[in-house]
Amino acid sequence: MDIVLTGTGSPIPHPDRAGPSTLVKAGDTHILVDAGRGVVMRLAGAGSAPGFLGAVLITHLHSDHVCALNDVITTHWVTSQGNATLQIYGPVGTAQFVERQMHALEPDIGYRLAHHDVLTVGPQVQVTDLEPGDAFSIGDVEVTTAATAHAPVHPTIGYRLVHDGATAAIVGDTLPCDGVDQLAANADVYVQTVLRKDIIEQIPNPMAQDILDYHSGVVEAAQTASRAGSKRLLLTHMVPAPTAEQYPEWIAKAAEHYDGEVLIGDDLYTVTI
Repeated sequence: MDIVLTGTGSPIPHPDRAGPSTLVKAGDTHILVDAGRGVVMRLAGAGSAPGFLGAVLITHLHSDHVCALNDVITTHWVTSQGNATLQIYGPVGTAQFVERQMHALEPDIGYRLAHHDVLTVGPQVQVTDLEPGDAFSIGDVEVTTAATAHAPVHPTIGYRLVHDGATAAIVGDTLPCDGVDQLAANADVYVQTVLRKDIIEQIPNPMAQDILDYHSGVVEAAQTASRAGSKRLLLTHMVPAPTAEQYPEWIAKAAEHYDGEVLIGDDLYTVTI
């Protein structure tokens, strides 16, 4: 199983970091978790494409995690020539969100149907709203869900994916909570969005301070990984975005609270388990 960071960015635009997304490549099954800005380009860089996806899993409906979902839908439709259905899973509200996206795409869909004889139907999308604790399969990947804590954003969920004995826990924006502990328990890799709270606390901006109360910091992510017995902690969605020269500092901060392997990288950084 390969875990590819197809977007390590945040709502703050960055020239080298796409918006939050993670690609799981398990044999022939490709699964995308979240769809931040630039995700289709990063999929190409990862040797994948919307047409290869067995499913898209959404953690929550914050714009930075879903703003490129319409690009995934449209590219999947066009490249499959309307002959494949894109499976999308997410917390309650995802189906309504996708329906509204489809309405927004109506002009484009109409233009393409009018121009390309091979396209006889619009995008084929099947959306499943999930409750925490739901379990299902995508190809030969077993997926389970648990609630995360990102209030006032609600509901939010994380995912545990198991394939051929390998386990990945992929969690979106959240505070430490029982659900994250369940997902990350003994996982081969635990992927967590993180902040450097010690840096953000020094920023004299009310909106910057607001984000501290509903995200895990590096310390909290490390403490969760230690408590859950995760073998590796993979950091993503780093705020503020570090340079490569600063990675050792982030790793050292996590290592104060966790004895396992701490991993961090640029877009397309890949971990094989």
